[in-house]
Amino acid sequence: MRVRKPGRIAEGLWFLGSETSCVYLLEGAESSMLINGGISCIVPDILEQFRAFRIDDTKIDKLLILHSHFDHVGIVPFFLRRKPGMVLYGSCRSLEVLQKPKALHAINAASRYVIESSGLSESTASCDLEWREGYPGIAVANGDMIDLGGLEVQIFDTPGHSPCSVSAYVPRLEALFPSDAGGVPSGEKIVTYGTSNYGIFEESLCRLKELPIAYYCADHCGYVTGDEAAGFVTASLAAATARRNLMISVYRRTGNLDDAARELAEYCADENIGGIVPPETFVEAQRQILMHLVGLK
Repeated sequence: MRVRKPGRIAEGLWFLGSETSCVYLLEGAESSMLINGGISCIVPDILEQFRAFRIDDTKIDKLLILHSHFDHVGIVPFFLRRKPGMVLYGSCRSLEVLQKPKALHAINAASRYVIESSGLSESTASCDLEWREGYPGIAVANGDMIDLGGLEVQIFDTPGHSPCSVSAYVPRLEALFPSDAGGVPSGEKIVTYGTSNYGIFEESLCRLKELPIAYYCADHCGYVTGDEAAGFVTASLAAATARRNLMISVYRRTGNLDDAARELAEYCADENIGGIVPPETFVEAQRQILMHLVGLK
């Protein structure tokens, strides 16, 4: 079953943010942690959800980002400024990216595009959302554990969507947080984003499919429960194979990388969830995937 409405998932686990950009809250006996840095414009939603769900946000002292794309780190500066001392976790490569002025400029520009194109300028005006500097953090990698007191969060290296991607898993809850290293439950289908390296993306899915999963908590389009959650990573692998075959077929038919990328971007326009990526950037993403698949990169 797919759930797209924010709220309580299980004891100690909440879905916050929006259907387009999902953030999760884990509440341990000693510490609470936000998982996924989301897109910046959901900050007002999260603050309202703290109130509506009666969440004591003063206990939230950790924030784990799963990769460094703009729509997965947007809430970070607001919450780190709001609560000095909050500990930021992420892969070594993510933390390095977030120290680079050029990367921060790109993140801010993309976030502003979403805010303006979605008509959210007024609702976000009172929130200080911009990245102005990098923040120190604790690097996590495959096999590391973050202990929240009664809840342990295990880290898996899952590159392929991006070189900096990690996924998180809570054994006690059988809850997986794959970010975009896993399939996305968009509409009635599963979307796969092997943007950086499609082969490594598929290898990452193979690593995750061995886990028992009761809650599949995606960064976009909500979470999945029940029998569908248990088989979701396996189904994502099948979707990835089908997507691979489609992309290669379009490239062979067109015989041109740019033409194939444009055709795929139009055919897969519904995969630009929430329209958060400018059309030209979405075309370039298809081009990058194709370059790996056909051996041009």
